[in-house]
Amino acid sequence: MVQPFRRLKESPSQTAGPYVHIGATPNFSGIEGVFPHDLGSLPLPAKAQGQRIIVTGRIFDGSGTPIKDALVEIWQADAQGLYPGPGERRGQADPHFPGWFRQPVDTTTGIYRFETIKPGIVPYFDGRPMAPHISFWIVARGINIGLHTRLYFGDEEAANAADPILARIEHRVRVPTLIATLSDVGSVPTYTFDIRLQGENETVFVDI
Repeated sequence: MVQPFRRLKESPSQTAGPYVHIGATPNFSGIEGVFPHDLGSLPLPAKAQGQRIIVTGRIFDGSGTPIKDALVEIWQADAQGLYPGPGERRGQADPHFPGWFRQPVDTTTGIYRFETIKPGIVPYFDGRPMAPHISFWIVARGINIGLHTRLYFGDEEAANAADPILARIEHRVRVPTLIATLSDVGSVPTYTFDIRLQGENETVFVDI
């Protein structure tokens, strides 16, 4: 006898609350001794190849207030446009560059800050070149599902103009929400990239 097939309803999404920090950054949360350091928190290795840069900014809610409990991850290619890991088939990525970092924002100012390498150009799925970019993933109290967005560099005008992802943004006035500004041109250039979750100048988020 064929048994009836009962579908289970999908459980509702839940806010990340404080638990995402406890699980992802226990040392930052005061839970020490479990791991020697929080994953993704180690500084950029000295042997990493390419132009070292700093990426910094804040995450604002719909009222324009900086969020002070967000957790930010960045993912990117190395200076040659190659991704670390076994999935990379185009060549050997820089073994000294992790390609991924994680940190909570400063609980007083809401500022995040990463020292990394300016990424190279990578191909779109159809082979067209994508401008140098860094992928962001953001979670915080009140965000049910992690938000994905991209940082593009303001001093890469020609590459940005040809980027297939930026070209797909229907409302062109929103493209600047994905562009980081070069705010310091010292020996380690600093790019400022503020993220706005709602309201005026809301950042473009992508569904991946």
